[in-house]
Amino acid sequence: MKTKTHHHNANGYASESSGSNSPSPPPSPRRQYSSFNHSRRRVRSKCQSTLAGGIIFRRKLRYLLVLPLLYVSGLLMCVGPFSALVGLSSPPGSVYRSRETFQRLWPDIQFDNSTAIQLSSVWGYKPQRRLKEQKPCPNSTAQQQQESLGSVGYLIVEANGGLNQQRSAICNAVAVAGLLNAILVIPRFEFHNVWRDPSKFGDIYDEDHFIAALDGYVKVVKELPESLMERYDNNITNIHSLRVQAWASVGYYMGEVYPVLMRLGVIRIAPFANRLAMNVPPHIQHLRCLVNYEALRFSSPISALAKKLVNRMIEKSSRTGGKYVSVHLRFEEDMVAFSCCLYGGGEAEKIEMDSIREKGWRLKFKQKGRVILPGLNRIQGKCPLTPLEVGLMLRGMGFDNNTSIYLASEKIYQAEKHLAPLLKMFPYLHTKESLASSEELAPFEGYSSRLAALDYTVCLFSEIFVTTQGGNFPHFLMGHRRFLYGGHAKTIKPDKRKLVLLLQDKDTSSWKGFKDEMQAMLAESDRKGSIVPRVKKFNRKSSVYTYPFPECRCLQKPQNTGIGSNMHL
Repeated sequence: MKTKTHHHNANGYASESSGSNSPSPPPSPRRQYSSFNHSRRRVRSKCQSTLAGGIIFRRKLRYLLVLPLLYVSGLLMCVGPFSALVGLSSPPGSVYRSRETFQRLWPDIQFDNSTAIQLSSVWGYKPQRRLKEQKPCPNSTAQQQQESLGSVGYLIVEANGGLNQQRSAICNAVAVAGLLNAILVIPRFEFHNVWRDPSKFGDIYDEDHFIAALDGYVKVVKELPESLMERYDNNITNIHSLRVQAWASVGYYMGEVYPVLMRLGVIRIAPFANRLAMNVPPHIQHLRCLVNYEALRFSSPISALAKKLVNRMIEKSSRTGGKYVSVHLRFEEDMVAFSCCLYGGGEAEKIEMDSIREKGWRLKFKQKGRVILPGLNRIQGKCPLTPLEVGLMLRGMGFDNNTSIYLASEKIYQAEKHLAPLLKMFPYLHTKESLASSEELAPFEGYSSRLAALDYTVCLFSEIFVTTQGGNFPHFLMGHRRFLYGGHAKTIKPDKRKLVLLLQDKDTSSWKGFKDEMQAMLAESDRKGSIVPRVKKFNRKSSVYTYPFPECRCLQKPQNTGIGSNMHL
């Protein structure tokens, strides 16, 4: 049997042969067309899928570009001026019709014989979650030990904004000084063209009490040492100024600010509004509480007149046992303009508001892409309540025309027109201007923060506080009231989105139906007023100034429930 042998030709292919030496032709090389075709098909399918994907992506991109335009166009057509041109009806609640609603319901309001709500029994909600047992406050021993090592340097801050934004900055400044082991210079107040108040710290707060109350926690001085001022040519603006990010963390201060303070010995932070996060160590959070509820005491001129105003409100509220309702009404001309809302004044009102916005904020409201939609603002609950709307709400909640009301506000926009309906519903309406003589108010005229301090104090000691628009004033006041009144804010905070729907002029709506809705809204304010947020260590999400418990509870004293012992606030 002949065996097969393998030979390799010059081309490298193996050939089979029998025992003879006669060569057989080499086998043809394997054909590659099948794999090539497979690759070509794969490339073709990939190209096709890529092409299809590109087409789909372009279509999606087209939709992404078109949909926002359609959305904005829809808003303009529904709630903008275009809706009137094409005859579309406005969405419910988008147009101010509260005046027509009041005129239709006024006969029912006048002859409503139901029993009026008692001011002393408004707040009856019993929270399911009770406050934990009060713990003693952190003592100043640790801080004193730190100070004994020597302070790192001096901290200067410039507080901007109105009364309560400045208050927030002061509390945060003390907290930052404690964090950095710095000596705090009494905060400087920045002059702002909106508030136009040149007041200094000592004009609004008692400087000596502020320094004494913080002794042992944070060292506070009224001025920088003369030797340090000479280094900067006696000009504080020559001192190195840091721009700190908003809501800066403890880590940011220790990593970015502390080294600069160590190197220079003095730093200035401007502006200083909202420049410290809410999540801070317990002993730093305690400093905020200590400043807000003990160290910050209004100056003697403010405290003296504020006490008189509170006592006069109590005297004028004899029909309701000396208890009264305070309302923070944000219906000043600049607030109405800033809100971009309209109140039934037609084209003349629109032109007037445009002019005020241009004068006060220049091109802020004319930026490219910015669209002013008063109707949408109203539906979303962003419009300040009018005096008429506040009156309807309170009468619906059960407050009768014997209720004394204190109105905390600056000059009301078109006051004669807008206050008339409120006076019809609540004739016992008072303001600081009606309670104090012109001679008593003369030293405060032209100082918006000092006037706001008077309003703040009268509102603080009211039985019911009504907030009608957001801002620092109601947020600080609600927190202060929680601190004084055992954790309950005793505050009516209306659901404005719901309210604008109820106030649209519909023949089908009745006074009884409106009252039922308002009483449900009051019950909800009662429930929310006693809420205590769950605060875990280093995990606070809400403001300690609005919700002071549990961290500030250790500062509560048994006498912190009445007016007399707290009139220095």
